[in-house]
Amino acid sequence: MAVITKDTLIGDILEMDKTTAPFFMEMGMHCLGCPSSRGETLEQACMVHGINADEMVAKLNGHISSK
Repeated sequence: MAVITKDTLIGDILEMDKTTAPFFMEMGMHCLGCPSSRGETLEQACMVHGINADEMVAKLNGHISSK
């Protein structure tokens, strides 16, 4: 199973599991189809949107591992 880190690209996370998209939408990242957003790391996206990156990593990994 893949593990998400702060350095994981948004596009890679979405490819791992498309059901993670709502987590990004909740943080205000509504442009998931944009090439530029898909090339950002999780940490970069969290910083831009004012979200704690460590908390987001924990949420996403918890979501993926619960499947």
